[in-house]
Amino acid sequence: MRITNMLHFTENHRFCVNRDFSLSGLDYKMLTMMYQPMVGAYAITLYQTLSQQLSSERTGYSPLEQQRRLFLMLELEQGERGRKFFIEQSSKLEAIGLLQTSRKYIAAEEDYMYEYTLFAPLSPNEFFRNQHLTLLLRDKVGKFMLLALRDELLSPEPEESRGENSENLSVPFYDLFQLNTQVIDYELEQALYEASAAKHTDPHLDVSTKGFEYADIIMRFPRGSSNRIFVEALKHKPDQMVSINIAAKKYNLSLQETCRLLDEDGVFTEEGMLLTDKLQYNANLFYRQNKKRTEERERVLARSDDRASGGQEASQENEQSGEKSVEMQYYLEVPTQLRKECTDHQYNYILRNEPYTYVLKKFFTQGSIPDGVLNIFEKIDLNYKLNEEVINVLIHFLHIDRRSWAKSSIEAVASDMLGKQVVSYEQAVDYVREKLRFKEKAQSKVEAAKSGGSSATRGRQGNKQKPNIPIIQDSAQALRLTDEELEIMRKRAQKLDEKFNR
Repeated sequence: MRITNMLHFTENHRFCVNRDFSLSGLDYKMLTMMYQPMVGAYAITLYQTLSQQLSSERTGYSPLEQQRRLFLMLELEQGERGRKFFIEQSSKLEAIGLLQTSRKYIAAEEDYMYEYTLFAPLSPNEFFRNQHLTLLLRDKVGKFMLLALRDELLSPEPEESRGENSENLSVPFYDLFQLNTQVIDYELEQALYEASAAKHTDPHLDVSTKGFEYADIIMRFPRGSSNRIFVEALKHKPDQMVSINIAAKKYNLSLQETCRLLDEDGVFTEEGMLLTDKLQYNANLFYRQNKKRTEERERVLARSDDRASGGQEASQENEQSGEKSVEMQYYLEVPTQLRKECTDHQYNYILRNEPYTYVLKKFFTQGSIPDGVLNIFEKIDLNYKLNEEVINVLIHFLHIDRRSWAKSSIEAVASDMLGKQVVSYEQAVDYVREKLRFKEKAQSKVEAAKSGGSSATRGRQGNKQKPNIPIIQDSAQALRLTDEELEIMRKRAQKLDEKFNR
């Protein structure tokens, strides 16, 4: 029984017992000889006391009583000491599968009640097939005592019947009985359905999958809040409870955080209607802020650990783990600015084994590395958990692809690698090559489209009909004049001169 606050489990709280069986003579013998050595006599006494809260001729639920009744019957001290002892004994029964404790919140009384569900002891065959219980009993009573108990409780099969072929001679149900299916009793079916639903459905058993119940929220919601009356009205508005649980699951909100968001101004209208969009917006802001604080906290702790250790532990680990080699098929081409400094083998060795800060220095040679670049790679390393060798390949890809060193550009490539589950150096190299091939194909398509467009343009222009302009083929022959034509032209020129000179 997990109880964190002893004020939530007192003698004044009410309880009921639920069981769907009745203890037989064999069950009592199993409790005494098998279960009692494992958990002790007091735990078995508690089990029998809970079982006797309901008549042995009936199954179901016992009437509601105060837990003081149990404390008096077991002669437990009224107080915290007695409560702790009761919790300890009930926990033993829960561990071996005889008891299940559930707590329900009654909104009308604003208090808890407890339900103790009992389970029948296992039969001898089932008990010895259960490895955990068998080993626990062996540790308590010893191996030989365990074998003696098995021989006492289990009667062996006769030797004459072993290994013989058996034939099932049992008569099926419908060979002997016939049911009247012409008459349908709807009242009987409804009553049986309600009984089975009440027995097998409990909304408090699986809160993690179904979400928060109204009782969970109202129990932790502040009484003096101005939104208290609206939250109390959620009891009769299941659709709004669904919206609250959707937002809580979407943004990974705890119950306390959900109550805090419901206490914000503007979440409810004056008529008490829940504004789902406002709740989603506030939940998104809270989720992003919490995520940012968590990431910053991780980075600060990582920096403090690095300063305390001085980087000695990391270097020792690298020496112990050994250097990682790179296969020839995964070699990356050395960028132009680094060809004078290192060969292909040296460059790929650096990408595979050196930290990303060392690789960044190779590309930022003119001065120190900008703080924005360092911050985003620190986030990728500590928060996104990308491997160091993958980060180095990412830096190589940013340089050769001539991408921007802005935060958005770097984070886009890192998120793409995370989404595609790139975790090793070889996968990162394949990722880079695939990106480059895709870019080359895109460029070739663009160039083909341009060349095809220009030829098409020329073809369209050639199809246009233009007027035929006569072209003089032999200009020298066209300028040859006779003597008479020259004389006429000379006279006309003289007349024009006389006319202009007047």
